[in-house]
Order: sequence, then structure tokens, then C-alpha cells
Amino acid sequence: MLARRALLAGLSLFAATHARAAPDAVAMPAPGRRAWASDVPLIRVGLLGGENDADRLARWDGYIKLLQATFDVPVKPLMAADYAGVIQAFAARQVELAYMSPAAYAAAWLESNGDIEPLVTAEEADGSTSYVSVMYVRADSAITDLAGMRGHSLAWADPNSASGYLIPRAEFRGLGIDPETYFSRTGFAGGHEQAVIAVLNRQYDAGVTWTSGIGDAARGYTRGALRSMVDKKMIAMKDLRIIWRSRPIRNGPLAVRASTPTSFRADMLAFHLALPVAHPDIYHAVDMGTSKGWVPVRQEDYAVFIDMLKQEAVERRRRR
Repeated sequence: MLARRALLAGLSLFAATHARAAPDAVAMPAPGRRAWASDVPLIRVGLLGGENDADRLARWDGYIKLLQATFDVPVKPLMAADYAGVIQAFAARQVELAYMSPAAYAAAWLESNGDIEPLVTAEEADGSTSYVSVMYVRADSAITDLAGMRGHSLAWADPNSASGYLIPRAEFRGLGIDPETYFSRTGFAGGHEQAVIAVLNRQYDAGVTWTSGIGDAARGYTRGALRSMVDKKMIAMKDLRIIWRSRPIRNGPLAVRASTPTSFRADMLAFHLALPVAHPDIYHAVDMGTSKGWVPVRQEDYAVFIDMLKQEAVERRRRR
């Protein structure tokens, strides 16, 4: 219990103290083929699951075309069915770039023996670099808080999602709640969007997802899965009620395979730091909302999530 509380306290302190100031304006790299293209003749971009394929491709289309035009190499999206697909792609050296949840990044770091490096993360509208996990129910549900969820069903988003699985489980255990017995049943919905739809369709009583937690709640806040679904007119926030919110969670990174050439990683950093100002429409499509821009991050910024995955593995072994 003490280790679990220390982990949660570290997560909270981490989110509060590791914000990065946005760097001075960075120029978009000049177009043209680079020397690193002999080692990276194709840039493969991993796209996490949790959203239908057509919407995912539409959101990333402008980014993929711009990346290709800037560096004069083909860019191929890797459409993963779930978070594990991108994690395994890093381990197999089958992807160069991916925008990941913090827990998915930590899993990829473990699975690839450290062959992944974070480049940037989103700075929110209020200057923070964190988001929250929220639990939601239908607006017409009688459930109004976490205590009311005892004996009711809960949809997780993905086993490698911080907000949709790992963080809620860690915080619940910190409150003395065993997720295996407190809820009548739990299950994986197949992604954040799928979990919201499952709750609205009464397949589960509640679900968990990610959101910036700031801005207009009626619009799904400034950023996150709910905001994206509202913008696509898939849902209306009046049909949902938020009944629980986590501590702040470090925003996930846009990450690169660490075994790529140093010059490639430097170009990717410059490209992504410049993107929010140079091409705001493309940036906001990729970032699912209205964050301010990307700021640099480091490997140690995600160490707490690696520890959390290790703790979850201990819990799994204990249940067997």
C-alpha cells in the first residue's frame, strides 16, 4: 500500500513540476531529401487504435502529406487495431514515429529494450502539460459518484491506456477499492470511442477516458476523446455525466525510434516544434483539440509510468 501511495504521489508531483516552457519559435525545416534517407528511406508512422479507421486516416492525412513533402521520402501510416499494435511495432523496429499515450510509451520502452525516445508533448491552453482520466455515465443514470459505482459495470478503453485503464486502477487501489471485486463486471471496449458508445448503448454503466479537463465542458473540454467525438458530432455532452476525475497525468509524447540516425531525430524534433505555428490546422487535427503547441520532453519524464506498468504486472501475478 505504501508503494502504491508513493507512486500516486509521485505521479501528482511529476505532473505539477515537470511542465516545460515553450521554446522560442522554431522554423519549419527547409524542404529537401536528407542524408539520413539512406538509413530511413520510409517513415512509418504508428497510429494508435481507439478511433474508427476512416476518422483516424482523415485526421492524420495532412500531417502525413506534409511530412512526406518536407523530407522527400515516402511516409506510411501504420493503422494499429489497438495500442498494443504500435507498442509491438516499436519492439520489431517496424515504425519510426508515433504519438502515444504515456502508458503506451512506457510499454514500448519496456518491450523494445529502450529503443524509443520521446520528442515532444502537448502544452495545454492553461500552460500545463497534463490531462486527467474521467469516469462517465449516461446523464439519465442514477449513479452520481464513484461510491455509486459499487456493483455496477465498467468499460475500460485499452489495457495499454493510462487514462482508460492504468491510472484509474492505480487510483482506485489507492482508495482501498479492488477493481476486480468492486464492480459487477469490467471489460475492454476496444478503444476510447468504443467505450463511450458502449455506455450510451447501455452495454456498460460507466467508462473511463482522457480529457484536458479544462475549458467548456459542454464542448468536451479543450482536448481529448470526448472533445473529438463532440467535434465529429458523434455525441453530445448533455447525454453524459462525469462522476470521477483523476490526479493530473503527464501528456503522452510524440516518440521516435531511438536507433534511427541522430540527424533524423533532430529533424523530427524541429519539424514537430514548428508544426503548431506553421500549420495550425494540421497540428490541431493530430492533437485532437486546441492545445497551445508541442514542447520538448525527456525519457525521465515518463519513468513513473514504467514503474506503474511494473506494479500492474505484480498485481496480475498476485491474482493468479
